[in-house]
Amino acid sequence: MPIYKKESLESLRQRVDIIEVISSHIDLKRAGSAYKALCPFHDEKSPSFVVNRGDSHYHCFGCGAHGDAIQFLMTHLKMSFHEAVESLAQKFGVHLEVVEGSGQPKGPATAKLKEALDIAARFYHFSLLHTPEGHQALNYLYQRGIDLDFIRHFMIGLAPKERGIFRKFMHSKFVSDEVMREAGLLSEREPKNYRDFFYDRITFPIHAPGNYVIGFSARKYKEDTFGGKYVNTPETPLFKKSRVLFGMNHCRRRIAKERKAIVVEGQVDALRMIQCGFNITVAGQGTAFGDGHVRELLNLGVQQVYLALDSDNAGLEAASKIGNFFQKEGVDVFVAKLPAGGDPDSYLSQHGPEAMMKLVAESEDYLTFMVNYYSKNHDAQSPAGKNQMIQTLIQQIRQWDHPLMVHESLRKLAHLTHVPENIVGVGQQHVPNVYIKKQASIGLQSIDPDRILETDFLRWLLLMGGSMPWLVDIARENLPIDELHVRVCRDIYKAFMDHTDKEHTCDLLQLVSLLDDAEGQLVLAELLQKKVNKEKTDEMFVETVQKILNRNWMEKREEIKVKIQSGKYEDQAVLELVKQFDELKREPPKITIQKPAVEVLQHEEAAPCIL
Repeated sequence: MPIYKKESLESLRQRVDIIEVISSHIDLKRAGSAYKALCPFHDEKSPSFVVNRGDSHYHCFGCGAHGDAIQFLMTHLKMSFHEAVESLAQKFGVHLEVVEGSGQPKGPATAKLKEALDIAARFYHFSLLHTPEGHQALNYLYQRGIDLDFIRHFMIGLAPKERGIFRKFMHSKFVSDEVMREAGLLSEREPKNYRDFFYDRITFPIHAPGNYVIGFSARKYKEDTFGGKYVNTPETPLFKKSRVLFGMNHCRRRIAKERKAIVVEGQVDALRMIQCGFNITVAGQGTAFGDGHVRELLNLGVQQVYLALDSDNAGLEAASKIGNFFQKEGVDVFVAKLPAGGDPDSYLSQHGPEAMMKLVAESEDYLTFMVNYYSKNHDAQSPAGKNQMIQTLIQQIRQWDHPLMVHESLRKLAHLTHVPENIVGVGQQHVPNVYIKKQASIGLQSIDPDRILETDFLRWLLLMGGSMPWLVDIARENLPIDELHVRVCRDIYKAFMDHTDKEHTCDLLQLVSLLDDAEGQLVLAELLQKKVNKEKTDEMFVETVQKILNRNWMEKREEIKVKIQSGKYEDQAVLELVKQFDELKREPPKITIQKPAVEVLQHEEAAPCIL
C-alpha cells in the first residue's frame, strides 16, 4: 500500500464534502439545516440517518451507525481503507503525493496513469461514435442488439485500426509515451519503439471500486483481426488481472448487501445483465477466473454464486473450475442451464429479463451439474465408468476446506449416483487442507502478542468509539497512553484521543494525516480492515482493556521479582520491594467505569452488526 504525505491527506480532508459522497449512494433529503435518509445499515421505515450541513460525519439515531466519508465507503461499499482514500481523491480531484520509499512502484504517479486512461476512454468512445471506421463497429454492435443508450452509458469505444492515430492524439493532450506505456496503452517492441497496444477492436473500460478507469478489455469484431477474441490491458500499477472483476463498480454495493453474485464469461454479457437489472453480475477476463477473483467476492461476504457462462465446451469446463473455487471456500454454487450455443447476452436479447430471472432461479446446484458434466465423459452405465466418475468427484470434494461441506457433499454425491454412503466415504475423518508457506527466513519470523492485543483495542475504539462514546471514556479512564507497549499503537492512540478531545468525534482521514510515519498509516489501514461484531462491542472492548491491564500488572510483578532475586539490593530495599510485590498481588487491576457508562452498558438495546 502506498504511504501518502500528510499535506496531501490534509488537502483531501479539506475538500471532502460528506453530503456529496453519501448522496451518490443513498437518497438524502433536506430537512432544515440537515439531510436525512433511510439508514443503509439497518432496515427502517422512517429516516433516522442524519448528516448535518458543515459536519464531516453521519449518524443514525436508529442503529447508532456513525462515521466519516471513509468509514461510509468502507462500510457501505466494503472498500478497503486504501480504496476509500483513492476513491475520495478521485472524486474531489486531489492529487495524493506518495512518500518516497514507501513501497510505491517506481515510474509515473498513479494520478497521471488515471488521467491517461480517462483520456484514452474518451478517445475510444469518440472514435466509435464519430468516425467512418466507428460506424462499421457500430453496425456490429447494433446487430447484437446493443443500442446507443447502452453504448453511451458504459462508454464503449473503438481502438482504430490505423496505428499511430491514438498516440498522436495522446501527445496533443500532453500525455507522454512513458505514462502511456505504464498505463498499458502502448507496447514497446524495441527500446523507444512504441506501438498502440489496442487497435482494430471494440473497447470496454474496466473500472476500480472508486469508479475510475484502470484498463480496458478489447474485443475483435472482424474475423481477420489478429489475435484472440479478447485482449486485456497488461499488468500495470493500477490493473491486476488476477484480482479485477469486470462490472464490479456497478455491482459492489448490491453484492455486499445481498451476499450473492452472478458470474458470466464476457464483458458484453456482464453489461447486458447489469443493464437489465441483474446488477450483481461480474466477469473475469474471459474464462481466466482464479483464486484472486474469488477472494474479491469473499471479501464482500458472498454466500451464493450463480454461474451463467456460455453453454459451449469451454464454458462448461470453466463452470466446473470456477464452481470448485467457491465450493472449496464453503460458498454455495449454482449453474444456469443456457440453451446450446447461447450466452447471457443473446438469451436476454431473445427472451428478456423475466426469462433470465427464471433461468437463474432454476439453476442446478454445483454437485448435480458436476455429475451430469462428468457423465458426458464417462460411461456411467458401466461399473468401471461409474467408478471412475465417482472417484474423481470424491477426490475433488475432499480437497475442500470445510469438513461439514465435505460431509454433506459426499452424502449428496451418494444420493445422486445411487450408491451407499459408505462407498463414497461418508463418516470417514476429514483432514482439512493445511498449506505451509515456505520462507527462507522462517527462523526469524515471530508473533508479537503485544501488537495483536493493542491493535485489537484500537480497532474497537476507532470503529465503534464514534457511535458508542462511552468506550472512549473507558479508555481514557483506564489506559494512559504510556500503558501501551508498541510504539506505533501508542502513536495512533495518542492521535485518536487528542483528536477526539478536540473535535468530540473521530475523523479517520484527519487521524491518518496526524500520523508521522509510514508504519502508522500501514497499521491503521490494517486494523480497520478487520470486521467487528457490534452486538458484542461492550463485552469485547472491556475484555480487551482488562487483558492489557492484566498484562501490565503481571509485568510489574515480574519486574519486582527479578529485582528481589538479583542480589543487588540491601536488606531494607529488598523488604520494600517485597512489600510492593505483595501489595500488587493483593490488588489485581479492575476496570473503572463511570456511572453513566455503566447505565448505558446495562440498558443499551442490541443493534444489528453493521461493521
